[in-house]
Amino acid sequence: MLKMLGKSKNRAAQVQTLHSALVNRAREPVFFTRFNVADTLDGRFDLLVLHAFLLLERLRDAGQGDLAQGLIDTIFLGFDEGLRDLGTGDMGMGRRIKAIADAFYGRMQAYGASNDVTAMSDALRRNLYRGAEGREAQSRALAQYVFAARDHLARADLGAGVVDFGPLPEAES
Repeated sequence: MLKMLGKSKNRAAQVQTLHSALVNRAREPVFFTRFNVADTLDGRFDLLVLHAFLLLERLRDAGQGDLAQGLIDTIFLGFDEGLRDLGTGDMGMGRRIKAIADAFYGRMQAYGASNDVTAMSDALRRNLYRGAEGREAQSRALAQYVFAARDHLARADLGAGVVDFGPLPEAES
């Protein structure tokens, strides 16, 4: 029994480390300043989902489904807490969380189906920039960042708490 409790505490600490690294990377100012992702709830949501996609994909590839599920649970707990902080009451919570889940998993599917820079760039322009024209260079640079971050994460020892997305992206001029 005590051994299970110790494993549970260890798993919770691992999940918290992963979640903190995820949130810290998604909130990097470069995404809002040089890449002009809207510094709004939608923009922050989309950056969080993009980085969650990378991290969850890595966990899945490493066969760490328990950590992946713990991370998803923690992400959605954060969404729930955020909505409550904004004043959403219990009556509207289920509907809003369902809409968030649909958006979250829809983006996961779009990013997962994007096997090259062009397809990822298109998916990012649709989600991060809501299809706005004139964002092609920025979405392409971010797509290149996604593939580079994927490579860095592939070498990271996530079980030991090492979360390395690699260098931050640079905007193309």
